[in-house]
Amino acid sequence: MARRLAEVAQHVGVSEATVSRVLNNKPGISEATRAAVLSALDVLGYERPTKLRGERARLVGIVLPEMQNPIFPGFAEVMAGALAKKGFTPVLCARTVDGVAESEYITILLEQNVSGVIFASGLYQQTRAAHEHYALLRERGLPTVLINASADGLAFPRVCTDEEHAVEQAYAHLTALGHERIGLVLGPPDHVPSARKLAAYRAARKGAAELVAYGALTMEEGHAAAARLVAEGATGLICASDVLAIGAMRAVRRSGRQVPADVSVVGFDDSGLMAFTDPPLTTVRQPIVAMGQAAVALLLSQIEAEQVPDDELLFEPELVVRASTGPAPA
Repeated sequence: MARRLAEVAQHVGVSEATVSRVLNNKPGISEATRAAVLSALDVLGYERPTKLRGERARLVGIVLPEMQNPIFPGFAEVMAGALAKKGFTPVLCARTVDGVAESEYITILLEQNVSGVIFASGLYQQTRAAHEHYALLRERGLPTVLINASADGLAFPRVCTDEEHAVEQAYAHLTALGHERIGLVLGPPDHVPSARKLAAYRAARKGAAELVAYGALTMEEGHAAAARLVAEGATGLICASDVLAIGAMRAVRRSGRQVPADVSVVGFDDSGLMAFTDPPLTTVRQPIVAMGQAAVALLLSQIEAEQVPDDELLFEPELVVRASTGPAPA
């Protein structure tokens, strides 16, 4: 402790007693001196006392809805690496059905005096969900970035995949293969990314039958939704996530049909291992590396007190054609 006091005092050009008063958060120290001492701690590699970290603690919360969907660990890996390169420590917060809720994680992160928070596909995407904890972040002025579309009224910078273009690509691919009865498997009705996909689907079908089914973003719900659409005669399915698409392929097989001979299936995300499903999944790829790095850059800009507009930074998705899509059945 004495060595730390001496090194910091020499670096700043003040007495050890002054450094001690700053470290113990005592009054009577000018803001300029206090800032110089805290900066010296960072430069010399000493950890600040927790009570003095405030908004400058080098911790960043990464809040995910789950870890079972490979797209979210993928985002976390990219962002954690980008943060570490800038000297920040990521704090991973994955919600579970029976575990800690998103709002509780926010309370924990605020208690830890984190520098900021990045959300990936949180409750901000559901119009009927509780959003009070986001308002708390705004009140505290905590740097925050959201990944993918959010409900109206949440004024945070967002890094988004162009959902509409994703559906346009998938729909054009299936129609080029001769499919006319194309179904859409979506998340819940209040899910904003799903609503955007639905709008693009309706614009693309141009008089064709509307075949839409909703459900939670799980494999089981994808199975149930796809089973309903296949029973209605769909020969092509566009799914709002790869997890839904895997459930859809299972539903096709259990109906006695084959993928893609009878029903073609397109996913969304291109999360890990989708090239190794049976058959390999045609999907629309989210550019998670570019999006994750952009989210970190936007957050760091806020931490450095730069002005960041509260709007969407759109990224183009890419159709990846594999073996789960083929010509429409005769």
